[in-house]
Amino acid sequence: MSKKIALITGISGQDGAYLAKFLLKKNYTVIGTDRRSARSNNWRLLDLKIFDKVIIEDLDITEINNLIRIFQKYKIDEVYNLAAQSFVKSSFENPIQTSIVNALSPLSFLEIIRNQKNKIKFYQASTSEMFGKHKSNKQNELTSFHPRSPYATSKTFAHYSVQNYREAYKIFAVSGILFNHESPLRGEEFITRKITIGLSKIISGKQKKIKLGNIYAKRDWGFAGDYVEAMWKMLQTNKPKDYVIASGKNYSVKDFINTATKILNLKTKWVGKGLNEKLYNIKNKKVIIEIDKKYFRPTEVETLKGDYLKAKRELNWKPKTNFKTLVKMMVEADMKRN
Repeated sequence: MSKKIALITGISGQDGAYLAKFLLKKNYTVIGTDRRSARSNNWRLLDLKIFDKVIIEDLDITEINNLIRIFQKYKIDEVYNLAAQSFVKSSFENPIQTSIVNALSPLSFLEIIRNQKNKIKFYQASTSEMFGKHKSNKQNELTSFHPRSPYATSKTFAHYSVQNYREAYKIFAVSGILFNHESPLRGEEFITRKITIGLSKIISGKQKKIKLGNIYAKRDWGFAGDYVEAMWKMLQTNKPKDYVIASGKNYSVKDFINTATKILNLKTKWVGKGLNEKLYNIKNKKVIIEIDKKYFRPTEVETLKGDYLKAKRELNWKPKTNFKTLVKMMVEADMKRN
């Protein structure tokens, strides 16, 4: 029996790297797309010791002719579209490019797959940010969307495109509505890594303080390594459906900070309110975290918490890594690096 061939866009990112490792263990041939295929830009694949086990095609997924050539070159069985402009704050600064990458590229994939003779399964990375200004305690597959950023609106377009092509053309296309998923491989621009890197550098004397925005925003945080299994499981079902993937619990950014400082045995104290709130290192009485209004979003999403009951029931999936273990994993990795 020949190996299945999987195409992963954004293979050099956090999710792409973990998914590639997972699929290699399942005996897949893994092809990844990346706009920067230089070895230094694939540090996650190197970190997971799989760089030499995957095929990397250097291409821009916003160019449809590039995508067509990939499908002509390989007999692809499954596509995992993980490539995106995924930093929410940047989407406010570059809304057009964000929409081209996040909305139109998935549409190009769907259109190409629709015209292929062989049956190709397609996974689209949707996001909990689509729920935005919701009115529910927990968000599931039936919760209405109210996106609050160019990133979220672009992802919502792609999400509905998947539904439309699935219904109109009967292609096997699904979306995974993943809530925040972190790891030691998370990008440094994301708040969780900003915190763990910053604290490790403060301890080593390489940095004085961390500046943050809304520390009271609550998110449902899970481990990316757990979540990629759910992506794969969605494409192994008999009927294509969309699924929420989450931990079912949420914590504030402040909770993340407090958990990290406890793991590091840093004795700290919060002082002040609002923009004047600061975290002090009790030992040397120095400020290690302060609030800066430039890091606030123009429209904030205050709280998100996912309901993964459908995935548990139909995919036999549930998260394996709890919040404290996740934070510990990230803190320890950045302490070794810094």
